[in-house]
Amino acid sequence: MKRYEGWDIDLMPFKQWMFWRKKLQWKLIMVNGLVILVVIWLAGVSVKDFACIIVGQYELVGEGRSRFFNETMQFYLLRASFLAILVAAIIHYVFIQKMLSPLARLTKSTQLMIEGHYPQPIEPQSHDEIGQLTKHFNELSETLKRTEENRKRLLGNISHELRTPLSNLNGYLEALSNGVIEGDRALYQSLLEESQYLTRLVDQLHHLTSWESRRSSSLNGTSINIHEVMEQAIYAFQLESGKAGVSLEASIQEGVVIGEEDGVKQILNNLLKNALMYNTGDQIQVAGAKENQHYRITVTNVGEAIPEEARDLVFERFYRVDPSRQREKHRNGTGLGLPIVKEIAERFGGQVGLSSQENRHTFWVTLPMTRP
Repeated sequence: MKRYEGWDIDLMPFKQWMFWRKKLQWKLIMVNGLVILVVIWLAGVSVKDFACIIVGQYELVGEGRSRFFNETMQFYLLRASFLAILVAAIIHYVFIQKMLSPLARLTKSTQLMIEGHYPQPIEPQSHDEIGQLTKHFNELSETLKRTEENRKRLLGNISHELRTPLSNLNGYLEALSNGVIEGDRALYQSLLEESQYLTRLVDQLHHLTSWESRRSSSLNGTSINIHEVMEQAIYAFQLESGKAGVSLEASIQEGVVIGEEDGVKQILNNLLKNALMYNTGDQIQVAGAKENQHYRITVTNVGEAIPEEARDLVFERFYRVDPSRQREKHRNGTGLGLPIVKEIAERFGGQVGLSSQENRHTFWVTLPMTRP
């Protein structure tokens, strides 16, 4: 503990003396000790004072007067003891009630959560175990509330994304089966695209829930040569980008990160697919560089302008910059690629983000590196 420079005061003894404020056990011990001291003090002082008065007023000689003195002392001793116990009980009740009242509020809030409601946060009134319990309860309540909101939003988004393709498939298949329309190559191609979209959506949902389920488990991270993984991902993606008439330009430094190789590959694959899907230029730039204790991956492309308020939302599930959220035929994104990137990166202790200058967008991911 540092000394207070102004007055040259060592705060360590004071901190050690105040340790009882953070332990409920010591609080109870001190309250009980205080009650005992009050009882002893009241009983002792009252009896002592009364005895002095009796001795001063009477000459206690003889058996009768001795018996009178003993009876009088017993009477006042009982009365003083009763008064001392009553005062001590009141003090004990007040202190215990003050210490246990947060538990009553916690019990009431827990009952509300059992009934499906989310109570208002409880203000911690101490720094002991009950105060820590209150703090953790507030955090748990907020986490459960946020999880429930995400679940409802996810279900709503999934139903929205599934409704249009399923309606199209059902409508066309019903018309074909009833002979209302005749199938041709263009119709079958359209139905195939709807079916492929549903397949991709289910596959992306599987990846997302798979990584979310690993939150509660420990990370089995290994050392990964990130430059080799990036080079492999770019090489595998060149065929797809070449078909779209887009070239890949790479600038990659060597580096070793901590994570799981399948997760790192998923990050790169999703970033490249997202860049190609929304690219309006003829080039995508991929870079990897060391940055302090992290390795920074960036994928840059030219596309439609993204509003500043939407740049933090692109990593949310099913979010699209277009408010209409309608899928165009040449953009078969599911709205889950970037959320998967965020989930995996945070799982590895990294971060994600987007920086834009007009229609030039750079998606970046940082992953922790191994120390040399």
